[in-house]
Amino acid sequence: MRLIPLGLAVAAAAPLTAQSEAFFARMDAPLQGLYLHLHQNPELSFKEVQTAARMAAELRALGLEVTENVGGTGVVALLRRGDGPVVLLRADMDALPVAEETGLPYASKVRAESADGRAIGVMHACGHDLHMTCLIGAAAHFAGDPDSWRGTLVFQLQPAEERAGGMKAMLKDGLLTRFPRPAFAIALHTAHDLPNDQVGIRPGYAMANVDNVDITLVGKGGHGAAPHLTIDPVTMGAQLVLELQTIVAREIDPIDPCLITVGSFQAGNKHNITPDRCHLQATVRSYTPHVRDKLMAAIVRKTNAVAASFGAPAPTVEFSEPTPALRNDLALTDTVRQGLVAAFGAGKVTEVPPAMVAEDFGRLDGEKIPLCMFRVGTIAPERLAKMQAAGDVPALHSARFHPDYQVAIRTGVRALVAAARAAAAKK
Repeated sequence: MRLIPLGLAVAAAAPLTAQSEAFFARMDAPLQGLYLHLHQNPELSFKEVQTAARMAAELRALGLEVTENVGGTGVVALLRRGDGPVVLLRADMDALPVAEETGLPYASKVRAESADGRAIGVMHACGHDLHMTCLIGAAAHFAGDPDSWRGTLVFQLQPAEERAGGMKAMLKDGLLTRFPRPAFAIALHTAHDLPNDQVGIRPGYAMANVDNVDITLVGKGGHGAAPHLTIDPVTMGAQLVLELQTIVAREIDPIDPCLITVGSFQAGNKHNITPDRCHLQATVRSYTPHVRDKLMAAIVRKTNAVAASFGAPAPTVEFSEPTPALRNDLALTDTVRQGLVAAFGAGKVTEVPPAMVAEDFGRLDGEKIPLCMFRVGTIAPERLAKMQAAGDVPALHSARFHPDYQVAIRTGVRALVAAARAAAAKK
């Protein structure tokens, strides 16, 4: 694929003032073109080779110092304007193994091969294409307005957010040591249920701790007509599914949000054969470390107890792919909120509820970097109202989700610029 930058450096050449209407008007067409290119060319986690190359090319065209292959396919770009705070702006690059069903003329037709050799569709069903586009727009704005701010901006293009490994890989490869260490980190995320001229924000815990758990229950197989000669792992698994729900309902303080959802239950291959094992897969979600530890310990205890009650061999319980909660720094989030209100007006800035989804941007909190992730609306108000009236609002990760990108891009760029300026002024 030949990569041709969209001429953003030309669009941003003249000095610009904060929130310049002329700047946003000039940027509309090239940014929309970039969005459409990214949407039609999605790449899966840790395979964002062409996407990363495109991001690097766009940032170089703006005159930024660009480093590629950070933590795999990650890209880091620096924009320096003398003494001042270091502010990191982050966007994620990977798409999902989802076959697009929007019916749009620019829908993704990309296919890929799954780990087990199956042909799968690939789609930006979580809005990462819009995240990247807005980050490039913000970079263009700051590059073209050199006299209005001081400090260093770090633009991070991260791989593999959907697999919760990209931020970890970039940190391991020196994100905070090879490059200026940020005083603050800011990111946006699309929202499927907000109008595309609005932004949402929340102080404190905004997204959850997430752990995957794989449980294997071992029984004794045999003929379905002679259950007394078997140890039935199907019945054992069914009992465990119900037992796991009592952890949240009866062992955790009701005011502490958490959940255990069993997403896969696999056992056996034939009507009349009792299998010798059952495999469960579940997602475990919480906010605080205390509740997280309590959930994990209880899952192990319940699994062992169920197996023991059947006289079965010891089961195995394996936790994997941990992602820490995303906790928005209170002071920084208030500063960002004030910047957003100044840019959009109080009526366009809303407080959003916490969610049980995951975001590995939260790993920066563990590195003592104050962070704030806010939401950008993506749906035209009229379309959103119709979908809400019908009770059918496609969520993120849905094959039918698509933003009304023209307005959403402008909203996202404005929001990133306003948030970064507010954070830089705070130091």
